[in-house]
Amino acid sequence: MPCQDFTTRRLFVEADLDRDAPVPLDRTQANYLLNVLRLGEGATVLVFNGRDGEWRARLAADGRRSARLVLLERVRPQPEPPRLTYLFAPLKHARLDYVVQKAVEMGAGRIAPVMTRRTVASRVNEERMRANAVEAAEQCGVLHLPAIVPPRDLATALRELDPDTLLVFCDEDASLADPVAALAAYRATAKGCALLIGPEGGFAEEERAALLARPLTCRLALGPRILRADTAAVAALALVQAVLGDWR
Repeated sequence: MPCQDFTTRRLFVEADLDRDAPVPLDRTQANYLLNVLRLGEGATVLVFNGRDGEWRARLAADGRRSARLVLLERVRPQPEPPRLTYLFAPLKHARLDYVVQKAVEMGAGRIAPVMTRRTVASRVNEERMRANAVEAAEQCGVLHLPAIVPPRDLATALRELDPDTLLVFCDEDASLADPVAALAAYRATAKGCALLIGPEGGFAEEERAALLARPLTCRLALGPRILRADTAAVAALALVQAVLGDWR
């Protein structure tokens, strides 16, 4: 894997990245580079769009309000998209921001809010979720920007999962207390993974029954302590990536 450059500022853009095409910057991005960071003409920036890898670029300023990027060379190729879906019962405000950022850092390829009976947040701001995903990707060297899926009810979210995808859901009543052993049993059969974190009030009985009725499903315990939903998300994502994912 190429060594990552964490000293140069990274920027996510929507435009296609090709050596022969200039990359326009919107007013917010131009202001950030020129007036917040105070980068001058010719400054180096790393740029990515989630499709074309990471490129080293030169800043070309047109005054103090407008700028574009001139691509110099591609420094990292675009990896295959992660096969990890993060499903979660939405939380409120700052804690929702946190779990979206952590899911990006931990390698989620899709981020999908799921409305359950005991979900505390009734509305989800998808634009804010995407902004948090972009910020996390920019700061942590992530090249793939996860898809932000509109909220679904639990039944719809389960129907939309590929039958070959392992569904992992956290449940304090799981019969196997060792989460590593529980996940390791699926190494040979899982062709992708979806992790579901429920609401802090837990799943309703009919929801738990629907989850357990799905054939390729792992019921995961997270130790002797009761965790908040955002803490459980990070713990479970780490377990999934270590046992089944790209930490191995």
